[in-house]
Amino acid sequence: MTIKILLADDHEMLRKGLRSLIEHDKNFEVVGEAGNGRDAVRLTAKHKPDLVLMDLAMPDLNGIDATRQILQANPKVKIIALSMHTDSRMVDRILRAGAAGYLLKESAFEDLTQAILTIMKGGTYLSPMIARDVVENLRKTPPAAGHRSRLLALSEREREVLQMLAEGCTIKVIAGKLFISAKTVETHRTKVMEKLHLHSIAELTKFAVREGLTALE
Repeated sequence: MTIKILLADDHEMLRKGLRSLIEHDKNFEVVGEAGNGRDAVRLTAKHKPDLVLMDLAMPDLNGIDATRQILQANPKVKIIALSMHTDSRMVDRILRAGAAGYLLKESAFEDLTQAILTIMKGGTYLSPMIARDVVENLRKTPPAAGHRSRLLALSEREREVLQMLAEGCTIKVIAGKLFISAKTVETHRTKVMEKLHLHSIAELTKFAVREGLTALE
């Protein structure tokens, strides 16, 4: 099945270059281009892409707020942040907004392809440099009050599901590894999110790293 992609970046030359590269892969189709965050929100509603490549620093509406608005309207859309910034605060903000990946603009096209395929399978993707910084910052940050009791609220099976989700496993893969149905995995995922008061795979991943369930390595 072709993956429909929307490009959101205020630099037209970059958008055209990305479009040219992406459309060389028969599995991808660019359904629209946006030059600012507000257009990204509007065109996502219009074209209903599977995934948005979202620049963070855009006029009118920045990529972080655009991401938040898009996911409020359609939580099924996947968003990969594209940025020149390695600032962990920027990474934290876009992940909290619900993005499933963060890719540096200096990355090779093969990295973008891998990011798209990983995220469309239900995983997460961070550029290696970003992943190292995120993990290091999380390790330096003391657990917030109540996090440990929230983790203890999970059953053993729920912790297994949480770890595999954080490590990028799809529902189908988790079901196969645990010898349970995909529907049961989805039920566990829902319960984990409810118990931890978290709302996205990105948030689950950060929680799992902070609690030592995975190291994203």
